[in-house]
Amino acid sequence: MSSLGPYSPEKAGQFRTTHWSVVLQAVGPSAESESALQKLCSQYWHPVYTFIRCRGYSPDQAKDLTQEFFARLLAGDSLQTANPERRRFRSFLLGAVKHLLASEWRDANRLKRGGGQEIISWDGIEAEERELVEPGAGMDAELLFDRRWAQRIVSASIARLEAEARRDGLEERFAELKKFLQGDGQAGSYQAAAAKLGLSEPAVKSAIFRMRRRYGEILREEIGETVASPGEVESEIRHLIAVLAAG
Repeated sequence: MSSLGPYSPEKAGQFRTTHWSVVLQAVGPSAESESALQKLCSQYWHPVYTFIRCRGYSPDQAKDLTQEFFARLLAGDSLQTANPERRRFRSFLLGAVKHLLASEWRDANRLKRGGGQEIISWDGIEAEERELVEPGAGMDAELLFDRRWAQRIVSASIARLEAEARRDGLEERFAELKKFLQGDGQAGSYQAAAAKLGLSEPAVKSAIFRMRRRYGEILREEIGETVASPGEVESEIRHLIAVLAAG
């Protein structure tokens, strides 16, 4: 994320209605707001699960609580706390999960709303991703929540970039150049990449520049889905860069 360039002011005017802004602007339940919230929940369960694990719950308990949390959230509970002081989905979600852990919902005999509706399919999570969401010993719960949030946004942005490269028939090029995405390469590395791809070194540098620029655009779009206004995108980026750097 450190390679991102400055935010272009003219792009602020192009800020579209996004998932979280749809939820915040909804006066009452609607198909559009419910769909937007469903998508946000499906994408950002990693931080919730790891936060609960850091609070001392076993993996199985954390899975159950995460399922219940999102089931209740999607049913409409806690949305009354989505007030103007919590304009970011990240802040709202952290406050809501804290409330869950402080309430009687943690009772072992609680009834799950929706007949035990499964929000997250744990069986479909690959071993590498399971390792990612499990917290290390002694980690601060809120810091880890934000770190997992940042990692989720970065991984989603890179996945979109790769999908675009595949669409354009440039999958091999992307696989070779993605190592340059978040840092400056050495001259020798540029030369090696150029030789492997059959390109000139200037062509490789140009391709890396375009890839980084597009990565920055995608990442801002991903962050934009979780805030309510364009002015919050840059401050959210700065916060997430700081969180990742602290790791």
